[in-house]
Amino acid sequence: MTLQHLARSIDQFAGEHAETVRGRETAITGLFVHRQSRPSPFEATVYNPVICLNLQGRKEVSCGDRTLAFGAGQSLIVSHEVPVMARVTEASTHHPYLAIIVALDIAIIRSLCDEVGDTALDRQQATTLTADTTDDRIVEAIARYFTLTRDPLEAKVMQPLILREIHFRLLTAGHGGMLRQLTQRDSHASRISRAIDRIRTDYRAPLAIATLAEEASMSPSSFHQHFRQITGTTPLQYQKDLRLMEARRLMSADGLSVSSAAFEVGYESATQFSREYSRKFGAPPRNDVYRTAAASLSRSL
Repeated sequence: MTLQHLARSIDQFAGEHAETVRGRETAITGLFVHRQSRPSPFEATVYNPVICLNLQGRKEVSCGDRTLAFGAGQSLIVSHEVPVMARVTEASTHHPYLAIIVALDIAIIRSLCDEVGDTALDRQQATTLTADTTDDRIVEAIARYFTLTRDPLEAKVMQPLILREIHFRLLTAGHGGMLRQLTQRDSHASRISRAIDRIRTDYRAPLAIATLAEEASMSPSSFHQHFRQITGTTPLQYQKDLRLMEARRLMSADGLSVSSAAFEVGYESATQFSREYSRKFGAPPRNDVYRTAAASLSRSL
């Protein structure tokens, strides 16, 4: 299946399943489609390890001081859980933004390394988010993965096999450098990945850099350097982003007040929370929640 054929299939699927228009999970666990008919402002979110294959339109993602733009035929590989600012920059009613996203499993990556061997994989310097032109074999494998949504029995049998193939293709892709680094359990990429898991689990608690560094078998300065190199941000800013995005969700979805959301995510001062929130989202908490709600309503009309 060509890129154009896959784009048409995704467009049709999104039309038949209105609930998936903004990027919901399909019947295949970890497989998502995204269809959007107009450009969007930057939205803060946390990307998990995925490959996002862009089929139509254009998207822009910022992580730390890096900004990546990618269009049709290109894909974004994300190797670690990272807070980003993302927006669709090219989309229209007649030419919507279309993408298909596959969640990645680092355990599969490492099991493949055991099979292909260390010598088959280079481990050059790489970054957590990398975009590049997508190899035809990756497009074809993802297209076959998507067709499993039509047949539950075939999905039950073929899903693990095709998913494993996709991981293998990414592991050997030109922009799969950071995935290759993750194949080594004692690599800096793997150590930082474990630190990220710890921060995400305990993001409400005060950040103990010395403890995280010790658990990663690094000095505090080395830990800070590699964390920033891999994630594009500092450990403290990473935690702040998690707190602020969760607080935004609590206010928008659960109706919490500004002070309640601040304390819920670990802030001791509502004033400090409001200051950092405004810096992150460009508006005070209350104003931003109203603005976000209005934007969501507008997109649904």
